[in-house]
Amino acid sequence: MDINDKPTPFNTNDKKIAQYAKALAHPIRVFILRFLEKQCACFAGNISEQLPIANSTVSQHLKVLKEAGLIQGTIDPPTIKYCINKENWAEAKQLFEQLFKDKLE
Repeated sequence: MDINDKPTPFNTNDKKIAQYAKALAHPIRVFILRFLEKQCACFAGNISEQLPIANSTVSQHLKVLKEAGLIQGTIDPPTIKYCINKENWAEAKQLFEQLFKDKLE
C-alpha cells in the first residue's frame, strides 16, 4: 500500500472546521466579523476606521476571512464592499456546534 493510499483519520467537515478556526484565530478578524454582522454591507475603509492598525493590515485580515469563505466582497472601483457570507457563516456555526456537542456527550 502506497502512503498516499492510506486513509486519513479526518473527514471533509474536520477540514472545514479547521479552515474556519484558522480564520477566527485572530482577535482583529473576530472583531471584523462582529462589525460586519451588524452591517448590511461595509466598505473596507469603514472597517479600517474602527481599528488602530494600518489599512494594509486590515486588508490582510479581510483576505484571510474571504479565503476562508466567511465574508464576501463586491468590487466597485475604487472600493470593495464586504459582508458576511451568510451560507458559510451558518455552516461554520453548525459545524462548531456539532463539534462541541460531540465533545460533551
